[in-house]
Amino acid sequence: MKILVTGAKGFIGKNLISELKNRKYTDIFEYDMDTPESLLEEYCKDADFVYHLAGVNRPLDQDDFMKGNFEFTSVLLDSLIKYENKCPIMLSSSIQAELKNPYGLSKKAGEDLLFTYGKENNVKVLIYRFPNVFGKWCRPNYNSAVATFCHNITHDLSITVNDPSVLMSLVYIDDVVNELISALDNNEHYENEFCVVPTVHQIKLGEIVDLLYSFKNNRNNYFVPYLDDGFEKKLYSTYLSYLPEDQFSYELKMNVDHRGSFTEFIKTNDRGQVSVNISKPGITKGNHWHHTKNEKFLVVSGTGVIRFRKIDSESIIEYRVSGSKLEVVDIPPGYTHNIENIGDSDMVTIMWANETLDPNYPDTFFLEV
Repeated sequence: MKILVTGAKGFIGKNLISELKNRKYTDIFEYDMDTPESLLEEYCKDADFVYHLAGVNRPLDQDDFMKGNFEFTSVLLDSLIKYENKCPIMLSSSIQAELKNPYGLSKKAGEDLLFTYGKENNVKVLIYRFPNVFGKWCRPNYNSAVATFCHNITHDLSITVNDPSVLMSLVYIDDVVNELISALDNNEHYENEFCVVPTVHQIKLGEIVDLLYSFKNNRNNYFVPYLDDGFEKKLYSTYLSYLPEDQFSYELKMNVDHRGSFTEFIKTNDRGQVSVNISKPGITKGNHWHHTKNEKFLVVSGTGVIRFRKIDSESIIEYRVSGSKLEVVDIPPGYTHNIENIGDSDMVTIMWANETLDPNYPDTFFLEV
């Protein structure tokens, strides 16, 4: 299948083309502002499907709205007509097409032109009135509040929120791309005469800002977002894509003593926390038990032994552990336990606990194994 994508270097275009290539589509005609105009006719002659994503959002002259959103669409359709190419064509429009501002009027004009073209030439047309689209590679300080906020917050710049109570309707770029590729197989979704992305998130602007600042603070408190929430998961991925390239890493607070170190890595509100424990040779750590707290130990380097004793028993249970054979050892409640490094090098253990530490009730009681 030969696919023409106009606006190939734009936000949606870049993401769409990347995923088309991931799915082994190889004949992709990429057309953008710097593409020689002579290629447009060549592409229109051979295309089996057209994604018309090119458009103007913030021109210097308001007359350019019509030039970019209507006149170029007309040129595109004339080229398809010239070569009698009746392939399906998808148009990227906007919910602002319902408004009477210059941008909305230009998008509405492009829609009307395409609908007329489809009826007169018996061609399948798919018009998507996108709400706010967010995700990686979206240009900040342009036409996306999410992109601007992500960029500014990750770069320690101020943001302006005029009305935090404004309800935003947003679609995530991966959901957009999946929908557009589904349209290649005639599996697009409709709402009346327009095509739609099935998953739309509605959230107040102030809540988005609060989430973004919480993501920034996660590097200090080690918490990760609530990933069961589809929007929060997508927003976090978007936020990370705006990190400055020299700030991908961040340090953790290592609690170091003569025995080795203990470092908290990841915390969650509902899935406990992950820590990294390093023990020097001959060192034993632990010798405590829990009522309800439970843990999982995974030795990834070195050699050790984990010992257990039910608190009302004299019998000791031992599990040999080694980084050469990765296996998880569950630490059940009611058993006092310890872990000893019996090797001649540092032993590194990944430890998961089902809850983060509550200083007021740590549920940890000293008792020698």
